Amino acid sequence: MGSSINGDREDLDLPLLPESSIKDLPEDPEIKDLASRLWVESKKLWHIVAPAIFSRIVNFSMNVITQAFAGHLGDVELAAVSIALNVIVGFSFGLLLGMASALETLCGQAFGAKRYPMMGIYLQRSLIVLFLCCILLLPLYVFAGPIVKLLGLPDEVADETGVVALWIIPLQFGFAFLFPVQRFLQSQLKTYALAWVSVVGLGVNLLTSWLFVYVFDFGLVGAVVALDISWWVLVICLYGYAMCGGCPLSWTGCSLQAFSGLWEFMKLAAASGVMLCIYLVGWEFMISLGFFAGTGVRVANELGAGNGKGAKFATIVSVSYSLMIGVFFCAIILAFHDKLAYIFTSSSAVVEAVDKMSYLLGVAILLNSVQPVLSGVAVGSGWQSTVAYINFGCYYISGLPLGVLIGFVFNMGLMGIWSGMIFGGTAIQTLILAVITIRTDWEKQAEQAKTRVIKWSDPQRDDQPEVQH
Repeated sequence: MGSSINGDREDLDLPLLPESSIKDLPEDPEIKDLASRLWVESKKLWHIVAPAIFSRIVNFSMNVITQAFAGHLGDVELAAVSIALNVIVGFSFGLLLGMASALETLCGQAFGAKRYPMMGIYLQRSLIVLFLCCILLLPLYVFAGPIVKLLGLPDEVADETGVVALWIIPLQFGFAFLFPVQRFLQSQLKTYALAWVSVVGLGVNLLTSWLFVYVFDFGLVGAVVALDISWWVLVICLYGYAMCGGCPLSWTGCSLQAFSGLWEFMKLAAASGVMLCIYLVGWEFMISLGFFAGTGVRVANELGAGNGKGAKFATIVSVSYSLMIGVFFCAIILAFHDKLAYIFTSSSAVVEAVDKMSYLLGVAILLNSVQPVLSGVAVGSGWQSTVAYINFGCYYISGLPLGVLIGFVFNMGLMGIWSGMIFGGTAIQTLILAVITIRTDWEKQAEQAKTRVIKWSDPQRDDQPEVQH
């Protein structure tokens, strides 16, 4: 990698943030006045969270638009796209998103420690790992139709789901490229690039969906291809920004060093994938994921800088904001419980089914406004392996069996399954993560972060001077 930086030491004197941003980020961790500390931490947090929330909502809206176009083609098309996006793609999304969150630990702490060139190496390692994971996931897409049939769904729905799954494979590989670069950029506070590019992607999605479905009459396949194109627009724009001058300190060119340390990176990424694999996906959850990202970056930055107290305060502020937003959206869900489904369909049966589950959705939103933030704390601290075990136990040992018991033994169907997953899985998981977070020794975590940054840094560049703001 030494040659990729071209020996240009002048680049290392460039500030990573504009002066206006640096003025808002004071170095003193011992600010006495609580109101001042809250104001400073809020600005730091929302500098990351606001664009992250916006970009995630916009990106998720592209999936919603595809489902809406499919729903107006017919109920079978809506069912097929919903299964493909929310189950098959949803599984890949959660797994790859979780694996990419390893970058929030590594890049976040490297940024806090001012070891900027290593961030580009981490990005490349993540791309390799996620691309290989996508190849392993291909059978899930290729055999989606038969799998859906085995689950007992009607043949026409299964057949359409199989078609959608094949055409949506490019979207899965888009995740492998998109998630790492998103974390790479947000770890160095370049979140507004994510927001602007998301707007471009949404515009492309609206235009191509209308053209392919209504103008060219490509039907369901056209809606899916429009989604593929719009997600890849995000990928191309963000990599263009990162590699063509947007990140002069952290992106110094491709390097063979990305292939070293892959096993250690894989273990951290795999733990993250298990940690995030099972989630309720929705508009509100995109806000929670924004806080997940923001909290992970803030905690990692503070720990990387050796500031344990700052990491603790960032955690408190982020949980408070996310919980307030969760309460707001829970109230919205309860107020409009009988009208939510009309976004996607005019079928009275579907509307009635969604109405019955709206109260559970409200509870899930409250829990999911806290749990992702606590998971973000885990990511920023590098606890992925521990939290992966917690998540596996809560969902597969507690939540899923309880859901099966209530749903099938007590004949409560889908409502029972979801109730078990929420109260036996998400609620317990949130409680355990809260206890772990409250009992954390933050000064010890700061020391461990410093050790981790040294361990993961390129040994050939350990003698290089630290880059200063």
